[in-house]
Amino acid sequence: MKILALENDPKEYDLLQSVLNGPRLALLKVDSSEQAWTAIQSGLSHFLIANWDTSDVKETQLIQRIRAHKSDAPIHILLTSAKPLNGEPPASQADDFITRPFNQQDLKNRVAMAERIISLACSLASARSELETQAVFDPLTGFMNHRAFVRQALGELERARRASLPLSLIALDLDHFQRVNEKYSQKTGDEILKVVSNVIREKSRPYDCIGRWMGDEFIILVAGVIGADAEKIAERIIAGVRGSRIELEGEAPLNVKVSAGVASAARISASAEIDPLIEKARFAVARAQEAGGNQVFMVFV
Repeated sequence: MKILALENDPKEYDLLQSVLNGPRLALLKVDSSEQAWTAIQSGLSHFLIANWDTSDVKETQLIQRIRAHKSDAPIHILLTSAKPLNGEPPASQADDFITRPFNQQDLKNRVAMAERIISLACSLASARSELETQAVFDPLTGFMNHRAFVRQALGELERARRASLPLSLIALDLDHFQRVNEKYSQKTGDEILKVVSNVIREKSRPYDCIGRWMGDEFIILVAGVIGADAEKIAERIIAGVRGSRIELEGEAPLNVKVSAGVASAARISASAEIDPLIEKARFAVARAQEAGGNQVFMVFV
């Protein structure tokens, strides 16, 4: 795998090179954001390590440009800094962060995790391309339908088992959606589902496996994520849906809310199956709605 290194400090670059160069990895030095951007656009690499302190990554808005870039697989961004960034935008849009001076084994572990994520994303992109030819997407939302999601999820479960990766499932259900359909119309309900689907797509990672389970239920498989990190993804979606306004002719704008259930597995055993994980996530979303809705309920499996 080729890794772009936007690192202007010769000593720091030499350290990166000594740790990461090897039979499977190749470190490619870029001197500016423009060089990095050109390499990314050409598909040369899907992994960028950038020095937040000394490079021009902030001034050139490179991270924002990368996130807006359409590619077959997402770009993994690892930032390095001498001090914690504490969610400083746009650094918060990076995938990972490591403080210098870094522990060499920690860096190797971060890169190994990035390799697995990129591999997963490329596999998912390939699978999506194949699925498109088999007409397995829900026509209203554009997400995988029930059958296609299960098939894709089985593959991701097996990959997580082989790579010893954690895995989480997020179930989403619109609060009081039946009342909305009854008060307005199915056409309005469909428009709401489209708005919610766009929020889910926007707030999820590009390589997450997303399906429309049934009716107003959605489900997301997030590989390599567990516990609080999966909960944050669910909370982003809830906040995004809550902030959306559906304009109705002759009516006040409609505010929709959604509840989420998260089922997280730190380790995928040889006997693990996808159906029980999905049902646990759906059970969790039911608990969230019982507690008043518009919130996340989590279970560990």
